[in-house]
Amino acid sequence: MIRGIRGATTTDSDNEKEVLLSTESLLKEMILHNGIVPDDVASVFISATSDITSVFPAKALRNLTDWKHVPVMCMQELDVPHGLPFCIRVMIHYNTSTPQKDIQHIYMKNAVSLRPDLKNS
Repeated sequence: MIRGIRGATTTDSDNEKEVLLSTESLLKEMILHNGIVPDDVASVFISATSDITSVFPAKALRNLTDWKHVPVMCMQELDVPHGLPFCIRVMIHYNTSTPQKDIQHIYMKNAVSLRPDLKNS
């Protein structure tokens, strides 16, 4: 069964190095906490708020060993008034038998405010 694994993080500014480091850190945590192996990933969607324009955050996935052939797509997040600035969101579509309630969604930095209900999950 394919499960969606969510995650989000923020960066302090629109700087290519910082955006890639924040995204890579989030991806590594999502992978670690869910035991993800690239061969079981169907696709990865990565969105960024409109204030991030220096780099495609999806580029960070290519820095990870064995992720070369995983389909990844970047997109712009909705520009909602009072939305969280400099935010990067990730959705990994992963083939797993893990029950939905046991999936570990990862929220880092200022993005923890997006899903306080998952803080202790």
